[in-house]
Amino acid sequence: MSAEANAFIDLRRFKALTFDVYGTLIDWEPPILRFLQAWARRNRLVVADRELLAAFDDARAHYQQLEPAKLYPEVLKSCYAYICDRWRTTVDNLEQDEFSNCVCEWEPFDDVPESLKYLKQFYKLGALSNIDEKSLTLTTRKLGTAFDIVVTAERVKAYKPSLLHFVAALGDLGKMGISPQEILHVGQSLRADIRPANLLGLTTVWINRGQRSLGLTGHGAELASPNAQFATLGELVAAHRQAAASARAGMEGRLP
Repeated sequence: MSAEANAFIDLRRFKALTFDVYGTLIDWEPPILRFLQAWARRNRLVVADRELLAAFDDARAHYQQLEPAKLYPEVLKSCYAYICDRWRTTVDNLEQDEFSNCVCEWEPFDDVPESLKYLKQFYKLGALSNIDEKSLTLTTRKLGTAFDIVVTAERVKAYKPSLLHFVAALGDLGKMGISPQEILHVGQSLRADIRPANLLGLTTVWINRGQRSLGLTGHGAELASPNAQFATLGELVAAHRQAAASARAGMEGRLP
């Protein structure tokens, strides 16, 4: 999607931004891949990185739909067992527990803390995350900006692409007097964020971070249709700054 296409999204008309967290704000792929690479080496396996990540992606999508009330650390345990079974290795209980607690090691993308701080000046901010309450609390401390609404998988007893996250967010923001037309949903996952938001008629921004692949295939991802696309959250902030500057220049030009 071109910069010209992004120009048709008037960022100033929205009152709330809702975010996917892991993959959009938090750079979780590298630590997940490092863990799986180390697991493969210990088991003397030669597996391509993309295959390891695809196996994890398939497993988490499967277990999130199979047991939607299962807390995320337990989903991670199931994913580890799935990967061991796929490559016929023995489940190491200590390693499995380590993987289930790895959320605490995931850090924000470099552009995110300052971007959220800037956006907080203009919007209500919401987090819509396939995670449990405890894990998200650990993560939000790293972001440095408080969300006005939070919807987790634990809260709604479901994982995106279930629409329950979005319905809950619409309800929370509706109580603040914000309509669906005034909400912009921002996410990296085509499967879990852009597509379900499309189905509810929400305006969406895809943060396409290039080398990151989780959430880009399966379960209707190919039908996702973002209204705009940026490579980073920092680019979205830059677009907002530019729109605000253009608006100020226009007002000054109309002054007598």
